[in-house]
Amino acid sequence: MASNDFDKQLQQMRTGKGFIAALDQSGGSTPKALRLYGVTEDQYDGEEAMFAEIHAMRSRIITAPDFTSDKVIGAILFERTMRGKIEGKPVAQLLWEDRGIVPFLKIDKGLADKENGVQLMKPIGGLEQLLADAKGFGIFGTKERSVIHEANEAGIEAVVAQQFEVGRAVVAAGLVPILEPEVDIHSETKAEAEEMLREAISRHLDTLSDDQTVMLKLTIPNIEGLYDGLADHPRVLRVVALSGGYSTDEACEKLARQGKMIASFSRALTEGLSKQQSDDEFNAALGANIDKIHAASVAG
Repeated sequence: MASNDFDKQLQQMRTGKGFIAALDQSGGSTPKALRLYGVTEDQYDGEEAMFAEIHAMRSRIITAPDFTSDKVIGAILFERTMRGKIEGKPVAQLLWEDRGIVPFLKIDKGLADKENGVQLMKPIGGLEQLLADAKGFGIFGTKERSVIHEANEAGIEAVVAQQFEVGRAVVAAGLVPILEPEVDIHSETKAEAEEMLREAISRHLDTLSDDQTVMLKLTIPNIEGLYDGLADHPRVLRVVALSGGYSTDEACEKLARQGKMIASFSRALTEGLSKQQSDDEFNAALGANIDKIHAASVAG
């Protein structure tokens, strides 16, 4: 990717009026995503066929008429999607050159077992090579997810420290990391956990040097504007929100009250989509979701 492309993408991420589509369901979450899309396990045989089905779904989304940079400013890809093609083009190249959408890559390998009320990321084997490959495919940034289940200070500190450690490796490879320490929306101590998370992230942001820039992907907080200070931090390019299991309408209603967050929704983006729909039906349903999520993202 030429440096002027990176600069354009950086500017789009900083000021773009839209949201980031999360199209990065991994092997573990793919069967559920396919079931919601109307494809049950008895309709495909084995992992390769499963991934072929999800690739067809993602291709249908990415090539839909409303899936352009008018409202979708970025998209997060699963590694297999990055290495695949749509309409004969590498997916990241098609997103940027044909749709004007900035491509990201999910790099985490799933979650470790719960400890201290949180789930850290599993070790990311071969990270250096994966980041080099991503750079070669024209990827702008990465996304890495861990989960906080309860307001446990030691656990939350461990999550944030790990996120920033991986984030520094991503920055060193010339990419922009989206750090995603998700707070479980069903947590009985969600509000307290979010306060602890804000404090921990703020401390770690202050350790970054002037040439280290990150993005943050956070659960929509209970308190309006809780993360505004993080969004204003000079080392933060953008703060984006995950839908976390909320319905599209609920996620959008909550997001619209957060003036300095934009959406990075996965399940809420694909709600109501089905393989059985005609192209017109599919495009209309996706377009309606894109409109809602875009409106909530620019409401502030």
